[in-house]
Amino acid sequence: MTLYGRETEVRRLLERTPPRVPPDLYPEAVRLGSRMLRRRTLARRLMWLLLFAATVAFVVWAATAQPWVEPPSQTTPPLTDW
Repeated sequence: MTLYGRETEVRRLLERTPPRVPPDLYPEAVRLGSRMLRRRTLARRLMWLLLFAATVAFVVWAATAQPWVEPPSQTTPPLTDW
């Protein structure tokens, strides 16, 4: 098939009327799209809830453990001037 033949074939395909869609396709697509949207919304809410819970857990841990404070020394300094 030559380049001209391909161009003619493509033009013929593009100038055709659009294909007819089965009538039961639209309600099925709406149902599946609605379900997908609900799942995305639920997943997004769960991720925000998980992020909030992790933030609260970190704040509670940081407030109780106080990792920025130097721990007390476990040994006593040597006694020298007796």
